[in-house]
Amino acid sequence: MWGGKTVMFVGDSLALNQYESLLCLLHAAAPGARTTVSPASGKIDPSYTVRFEDYNVTVVYYLTHYLVDLVPEKAGRVLKLDAIDQASNWLGADVLVFDSWHWWPRTGPTQPWDFIQEGSTVVRDMDRTRAFARALRTWATWVDANLLHTDTKVFFQGISPSHYRGQDWGASPKKTCMGETRPLNGTGPYPGGPIPQQAILRSVLAGMAKPVYLLDFTYLSQLRKDAHPTKYDGGIFAGDCTHWCVAGLPDTWNVLFYAALTGQI
Repeated sequence: MWGGKTVMFVGDSLALNQYESLLCLLHAAAPGARTTVSPASGKIDPSYTVRFEDYNVTVVYYLTHYLVDLVPEKAGRVLKLDAIDQASNWLGADVLVFDSWHWWPRTGPTQPWDFIQEGSTVVRDMDRTRAFARALRTWATWVDANLLHTDTKVFFQGISPSHYRGQDWGASPKKTCMGETRPLNGTGPYPGGPIPQQAILRSVLAGMAKPVYLLDFTYLSQLRKDAHPTKYDGGIFAGDCTHWCVAGLPDTWNVLFYAALTGQI
């Protein structure tokens, strides 16, 4: 089913987490396969491609922090909630896996935009969840307009949780994922509750004409306070309770992804 196909992950570093996991799984399944690697080519096409030549399978990662366009202008960097010109780079893929949210709450030096624009209205800031919802609707409109009558299969990652607040799993508020070696048991609701943006994502997907499969691994991932690299990386990513070890939890994401892709769930 993979032969001749292109699978593209579109999103931020959590999409990269799943992309890298899939590459490792494919390599483990075909360790002797010849591969061709195309590194990122810069701002015009910020993608990274690995092609398994013997199987004619291409796996692509396309970096975009917000799905919608971030445009440099004279006044500064403008995040345009209703513009998605970069999406032309996603056409032609047989399978698309999207993600977003990780970068939306960022402020200060790590925030990569200066203004937000919606229509003709330009502001310095707005409620980030509202901005996220507006950007998702722009993305959904593009998918329906460009992919509805194609065979492209579309997936969206559930919102990936972080583990910086111990009270979210019944520990001290000052506790983080650092030193955690055991997952929570999954016998009841996550103590920290659901991620609010997940409901927004569900609502947007439900209103689309193009079927989009939600890879709903949010609760599964909330239980895995032990699965971040902080414990195991020797301090290189000290304090990182957002990303996930590979091998590790993203492999489970990909098992579910494969099951969904083959109609097993």
